[in-house]
Amino acid sequence: MGRIDAKRVKDVLGTEQMQIDLKPQRSISTVYCDYKMDVTKLHEYIKKKKKEKGWEDLTYFHAFLTGLGRVVYHRPKLNRFVANRHIWEHNDVILSFVAKIAFEDKSEELMTQIFFDEHDNLQTISKKIYDKVHAVRSGKSEKKGANDVVDKLAGLPNPIRIPIIGFLKWLDKKGKLPKSIQEDNLYYSSMIVSNLGTLKCDAILHNINDFGTVSVFTTMGEVKEQDVYIDGKKEKRLICGFGVNLDERVADGYYFIKSVKMLQYLFDNPELLEQDMIEKIDLPKEYFI
Repeated sequence: MGRIDAKRVKDVLGTEQMQIDLKPQRSISTVYCDYKMDVTKLHEYIKKKKKEKGWEDLTYFHAFLTGLGRVVYHRPKLNRFVANRHIWEHNDVILSFVAKIAFEDKSEELMTQIFFDEHDNLQTISKKIYDKVHAVRSGKSEKKGANDVVDKLAGLPNPIRIPIIGFLKWLDKKGKLPKSIQEDNLYYSSMIVSNLGTLKCDAILHNINDFGTVSVFTTMGEVKEQDVYIDGKKEKRLICGFGVNLDERVADGYYFIKSVKMLQYLFDNPELLEQDMIEKIDLPKEYFI
């Protein structure tokens, strides 16, 4: 049976299929990785760009999402997921996050998806993110898709809500969840990204669950100045915690680590973020393991 949101990967190695059979659930197949990203050059780049017309709203979050989207474009295994003991690859590159209306305990949160086109770049992605978040916080965002469904289901009594949730989980497992419920659904994306830096918090290692198609959950923490040793010399650098939880069944550790190296390369050369997603990234030898 096919899916409307992905294509099945046919060239699966025997060891990969066996790993799926031994660990059929995503929640028991996750690996947690804690990285420290050097954002010194990215910081200088953002500070400089914000002085230019049209770039005033540029943030770390915009740069992180653009960099992650670019890496997913060139590391396609990051855009895969396991369902019904098969590996699938998303038709689109979609990064999702939660937009909070206000920084208050009882403030509402809305799930948000950003679709990445092959000709997107830092400027276009920044605008997409700004427009979405601004619409949420100004009250102009229309509740639809998964956000609307969640609100309606939450108000139902347990005897009604629980069977409906069970049916939706069954549809999800079969790859038949209606497109309307996939819209703005945090769990129907290539990657979930959480920006904890705005809360003055370090990155955490967040769990992923068995519902949906997302195989990677990342968090970015507060940017802090730290002493690091480079070629035996102590230097002060700006460091951002980067927590990753990923489904190890879609790719091996070498593939994931090389992907993080590619992200670091983009942050070390932030002007590359202005290139289109589709532009090839030539990773220098010093970034290889």
